Amino acid sequence: PLPYGLATNFNIDGKDYIIPFAIEEPSVVAAASNAAKLSSGFETSADDPVMIGQIQVVNVDGAKAKVAVEKAREELLSFATTIDPILVKFGGGPKDITVEVLNDEEGDMLDIHLLVDVRDAMGANAINTMTEKLAPKIEELTGGKVILRIISNLAIYRRAQAKTTWTKESLAASTKGQF
Repeated sequence: PLPYGLATNFNIDGKDYIIPFAIEEPSVVAAASNAAKLSSGFETSADDPVMIGQIQVVNVDGAKAKVAVEKAREELLSFATTIDPILVKFGGGPKDITVEVLNDEEGDMLDIHLLVDVRDAMGANAINTMTEKLAPKIEELTGGKVILRIISNLAIYRRAQAKTTWTKESLAASTKGQF
């Protein structure tokens, strides 16, 4: 167990918050409180909670396989939607499929991304189940062999941002001429 502390002075998106800390060093809590007090307040935003399920297909003619998957996009998304009805009920579920042809010394392969809105979940179980159940359909469409089918840790569609401003006047007043 770690000691608890409460950081004060946080105004986030126009609302005041007290932020709980579990930390050994109380000066960090004091520093965070002071920094928040000197700031203009924090503005936050977040992308939709979309995660990637990745399906790798080998032993394919890349161009033909890509076209086959893209032609079946709506059918594949419709099928994937049936896999997790609870996620869909809450506004999430499969949203898109992208296909890229990669080439190495072994030949062509497809890198298929199933984009899934996972709402408040991390999404691993839902996405892994979707990619597992889509794999046989992908093999049938492409004539290839699905090797990888898993959630990706590439979270490029699920970002959160926060910003604030500290003026030189507020910083100068807080240091009382120490710099």
